[in-house]
Amino acid sequence: MKNNLKSIIASFIALLVFGGCAKKDYKMGDLVAPTNLTINTVIVGQDATHPNGDGSGDVQIALSANNALAYKIDYGTSNTVSLVNLPSGISTKKYTNLGLNTYRITAVAYGVGGTSSTVTKDVQVRSDFTPDAAIVTNLTGGASKTWVVDKSVAGHLGVGPWSTTSVTPEWWAAAPNEKVACCNCFYTATFTFSKVASSGTYTLAVATPDGAFTKTGNLAGGLPGIPASGGEACYNYAGGTSNFTFAPSGSGIAATTPSTKTAILLSGSNTFIGYGALLKEYEILSISATAMYLRVQGTETGNAWYLKLKTL
Repeated sequence: MKNNLKSIIASFIALLVFGGCAKKDYKMGDLVAPTNLTINTVIVGQDATHPNGDGSGDVQIALSANNALAYKIDYGTSNTVSLVNLPSGISTKKYTNLGLNTYRITAVAYGVGGTSSTVTKDVQVRSDFTPDAAIVTNLTGGASKTWVVDKSVAGHLGVGPWSTTSVTPEWWAAAPNEKVACCNCFYTATFTFSKVASSGTYTLAVATPDGAFTKTGNLAGGLPGIPASGGEACYNYAGGTSNFTFAPSGSGIAATTPSTKTAILLSGSNTFIGYGALLKEYEILSISATAMYLRVQGTETGNAWYLKLKTL
């Protein structure tokens, strides 16, 4: 009986060994890139009378493809392609450049094994914008009003992340009068916003009796005479005047985040507000007849600079 039991066990073990050694045929599926990638767009308010939309600048976008696992998209708002994730393939984009503009949307669909397909589509969109009358009145006084950086309050200059949800200088905020010793030009520069009644346009005049305040000379590409490198300082600048317009904020800030959702867009390269930033779009977080709080993309990518100004 014991010998029979041993024989049975030995046979069972042999089956396991030979079975485990049997060759198995593994096959990788075909790496097929997504096909029929399509960018479907609906320009909000588009009809026979308004072929480029209702002026809101809103475009509904839907991506679709066969065998797609994920999508990325570039909305065509700059000269370089910068793809962002669009997991659902669906988005509504607000284009904020005023007037009639053409944007090239680039979509990428990703399939198994990292395969991908790319397609582009041009959309022509109209963006019209009428700012809240109270913002215009507070900024210009209905004709002309001069502003300066409010050195008396904490956080008159601050730094935080360039974010769509945070509008606070969570990384650093200036104490009252903090820049007096090193860079008093920051406080003596004046910014006069005017409404030109005859044309319905707006101008900004910048006076800098003690120079322009910036960091690492990043105004070198615009304001004349400022060097291409250098630390935070006052740089000689005679001042300048340019037109500006109001536009919906292009920061993509969340609807629930405190902000007027309105931006001041400076024309040309010879003006700035408070601090010499890289971009010319200053988002108005809040404004009253005597105080204004602004946010602008700073000298370093990913930074937001905050400015508090008061009227003279």
